[in-house]
Amino acid sequence: MRDAAATLAAGNLVAFPTETVYGLGADACNGDAVARIYSVKGRPSDHPLIVHVSSMQRMGDWAEEIPGYAIKLARDFWPGPMTLVLKRSSLAQDFITGGQETVGVRVPDHVVALALLEAFENIGGKGVAAPSANRFGQVSPTTAAAVAEELGEYLDSVDQIIDGGACAVGVESTIIDCTGDAPKILRPGAITVEMIEATTEIDCLDETDKLIRVSGSLENHYAPAAKVLLDRQPLEGQGLIALANFPTPAGVIRLASPADVHEFAQVLYGALRKADSLALTEVVVVQPIGDGIEIAIRDRLARAANGR
Repeated sequence: MRDAAATLAAGNLVAFPTETVYGLGADACNGDAVARIYSVKGRPSDHPLIVHVSSMQRMGDWAEEIPGYAIKLARDFWPGPMTLVLKRSSLAQDFITGGQETVGVRVPDHVVALALLEAFENIGGKGVAAPSANRFGQVSPTTAAAVAEELGEYLDSVDQIIDGGACAVGVESTIIDCTGDAPKILRPGAITVEMIEATTEIDCLDETDKLIRVSGSLENHYAPAAKVLLDRQPLEGQGLIALANFPTPAGVIRLASPADVHEFAQVLYGALRKADSLALTEVVVVQPIGDGIEIAIRDRLARAANGR
């Protein structure tokens, strides 16, 4: 990882795996490097980035006035698929926060990501800004091949893509606003309301705060070229993503048959990408029912169904 860390320190980009999706990383203290993230992704510059660090002890570099319940969350769920939105410190510049007074911080749960972050910190780095490694608004990548396919033409020869295999969770992290008296979910993920409340012993506010901009909060996001249709009977020529116990009608192209909701999250983005590789025009997704990670799955699919 020393070579990849040196690439970051030199102001270049490194795409790397996390347990959620692949991220496109840059030195979070280097404005020019972060500007390249926005350029490569085609992402609006007022859209904030999440800072990835190797341990919860690094949270204090990027945030101040951290509430006790946020520390409890970090202790219980880091490393893991959770981003905490906190009052920013002087280290967090506008090019990271989108001009807001808050910053998102996360410790990923992936051996490759942690090794990269530790190697970068060992040579003086403070953190890695890393949104998903795809063009803005499109389907997040869960394999290195998907990153190369989508971003290869936009990356420079000095940039790197680290192949760490397929992502284990498959949907982006839960984003929790920790700037108030109670935690508030800004984006659902694998860390659920019940888990947050059990740790903090505080009722969690599960409503989007439009005053805080966060990644993946646009109404049309995570969208393939194919039109996504939700919870209907698939017709001949359409793609289908559904749990394995849902039958495949004649003439329908089965894109994924996950055995359970966790596998559903793992394979969802890959299946949507497969639809585009097969040049399908429509994909039917039968959404899983439940109040765990199913909420995150339905959130992503609702945005995907709104198109690009």
